[in-house]
Amino acid sequence: QVQLVESGGGLVQTGDSLRLSCAASGRTYAMGWFRQVPGKVREFVAAMGWSGGSEHYADSVQGRFTISRDVGKNMVYLQMNSLKPEDTAVYYCGAGRTIIPATTTDAYDYWGQGTQVTVSS
Repeated sequence: QVQLVESGGGLVQTGDSLRLSCAASGRTYAMGWFRQVPGKVREFVAAMGWSGGSEHYADSVQGRFTISRDVGKNMVYLQMNSLKPEDTAVYYCGAGRTIIPATTTDAYDYWGQGTQVTVSS
């Protein structure tokens, strides 16, 4: 059983930065960040393989967001720079069932409770 707890969300202005954190308990493999706005499906943001590396990003965040992990602390981070109003969403951390990062929600077995990110214009 894996438990995930996200933190770091908040209200910021366009162009600001935020760093989200995800604390994991239990054995984790590939990890990912997704986001969701009301009335829409949860969408992929970024993912990373078990030992780091193999980073994947959605086109909409490529070059602005960076995923990283501290294997020793069992933590995953999402550094978000140059934030835009369209980045406003609840951000979720997911733990996958394989070491290979995936971009679809069905590849993730565990999810955190989410953290709200709001970017004002």
